[in-house]
Amino acid sequence: MYQGYITDVPGIEVGHAQNYEAMTGCSVILTKKGAVGGVDVRGSAPGTRETDLFGQKKTVNQVHAIVLAGGSAFGLDAAGGVMKYLEEEGVGYQTPVIKVPIVSSAVIFDLGLGSSRIRPDYHMGYLAAKNAKVNESLQGNIGAGTGASVGKILGPNYIMKTGLGSASVKLGSLVVGALVVLNAMGDVFDRNQGEQIAGVYDRQKKHFLKTSDLLRQFHMENAITNTTIACIATNARFDKEQTNKLAEMTHNAFARTIAPVHTSSDGDTIFALATQEVMADLNLVGVMAIEAMEKAIMNAVYAADAYQNFPAYQNIFKP
Repeated sequence: MYQGYITDVPGIEVGHAQNYEAMTGCSVILTKKGAVGGVDVRGSAPGTRETDLFGQKKTVNQVHAIVLAGGSAFGLDAAGGVMKYLEEEGVGYQTPVIKVPIVSSAVIFDLGLGSSRIRPDYHMGYLAAKNAKVNESLQGNIGAGTGASVGKILGPNYIMKTGLGSASVKLGSLVVGALVVLNAMGDVFDRNQGEQIAGVYDRQKKHFLKTSDLLRQFHMENAITNTTIACIATNARFDKEQTNKLAEMTHNAFARTIAPVHTSSDGDTIFALATQEVMADLNLVGVMAIEAMEKAIMNAVYAADAYQNFPAYQNIFKP
């Protein structure tokens, strides 16, 4: 496991809620004091909420929460519960009438594990926000990672269980943290170890198959239930343009560790948060963000537990 967590960034809180019968959940990244937000959506099948606000021409400059959830489009309902919690805490964008919490969200498709009739909703979102704390460090089958999996191109008999991962990178007072829900169609690689660590797994022969090779054989009929969603946070002082660029740069971590990625059946989305404490060079922070996100993705593999007949890395490679 790689070290650190997104809550190493001062001002960031994380909370989780999940239902293990349904194998789904949601994870909330709170910035109660507000943070400049950015986003970059690369997949062609995203499920998102309030991403337009991150545009440079849009009026609102700060965001108060990012919600990552399972449940496909149903899971976007969880953001309403987070808004309710933040309203009770007096957190939000001040209008002439009331404070309005700015809550953005992205979802994964995890309806194939557990009961598809139970999805993250308003109440689960509220609970996840209420559970948020500054020292949160849980990973694996938790929150939005509860029902995450990879290697889906041949259907359920070859899928591996993954989950939620996090990591951080520090340089002096500068901190960059990442949190990811790994739910990709493709294979996952640990570049530091130089090996594949998750993906299409032949349980009978006990070895990995290559998704890219299977695509060449036109196996795409089962590859519709994907999407990797994430948040990168830093205490750097960035404006909207820079924070959006940070989200864009961080997608390099997806490209380095997941193959294939950003496909027509993915909704790959990365949010970025800048809490405005430390002056820093955008290119340096971008490099740190890529490193942190790569480690978070690998932790999402290493920390996951098996579910029923879906093996996880721990079951395959550890006695």
